[in-house]
Amino acid sequence: MKKLLFVLILCLLHVLNNSAQVVSSGKASVIINNKSKSGINTGFNEQAFAGQELTIGAAKFYALIIGINNYDDPLITPLDNPIRDAELFYKTLVSRYTFDEENVKFLPNAKMSEIVDALDYFTEIVLPADNFLIFYAGHGIWDPSSEIGFWLPSDARKNSKLAWFRNSTLRDYFREIKSKHTLLISDACFAGSILKTRSATVDAPLALGRLYDLQSRKAMTSGTLEEVPDQSAFLKYMIERLERNDQKYLSSEQLFSSFRIAVMNNSNAIPQFGEIRDVGDAGGDFIFILR
Repeated sequence: MKKLLFVLILCLLHVLNNSAQVVSSGKASVIINNKSKSGINTGFNEQAFAGQELTIGAAKFYALIIGINNYDDPLITPLDNPIRDAELFYKTLVSRYTFDEENVKFLPNAKMSEIVDALDYFTEIVLPADNFLIFYAGHGIWDPSSEIGFWLPSDARKNSKLAWFRNSTLRDYFREIKSKHTLLISDACFAGSILKTRSATVDAPLALGRLYDLQSRKAMTSGTLEEVPDQSAFLKYMIERLERNDQKYLSSEQLFSSFRIAVMNNSNAIPQFGEIRDVGDAGGDFIFILR
């Protein structure tokens, strides 16, 4: 009888010992309770970072938000919704998450020079411990002969590439901007051309402390090498999830997996998530932090 009681006590201690794990990184000690937290449904219980605390020190969150409805060239069709979507995204970031207004630039109907000037500005001020997000909603073009994707600023001309903003130029800026984490959110035709991976599914993530400790250069886009509608289900559901989120820490991978199926069920687009090619992604992720 005593032997049986001793075995039962050992089993109980084993269960209690495995009910929580401690993960340490150079910047944070993270407790994982292995219980999902109420909030948005990500499809991955292990992604719910309940019970965790993240130390970011003096790191800042910067963002460049671009929405383009109108084009100088009458041959380029104007759009109805990008500026509205960009404004809503801006308001969500600064009101709910750790993006201070002075660290966010919003460029409606941006010209080529304004986009370049803004990226030059962030190149100068973003430090290696900081986080940088860039959001673009507007026209995009894919050149199949050169296999290069472009954004169309408001002063772009349909028959001249002089004011077309190349994906390769954007990647160059992602190398220059020495942030710890960079996230691109792009709602434009052919936006998926910038990705290294184009999978509609994502792998289970690392623990929170490790995700933040590793450098990242990630992108989520509204589609692959295809046209996407002006009325964006991608932005509708992404912003809705950000507004409804009640988790203190939300990785971009977690965010993407929470709305991907809704977009596919309500549009012909297949949203994409992955690393940006050849700009230093080391397997980490951008973390949205509630105020």
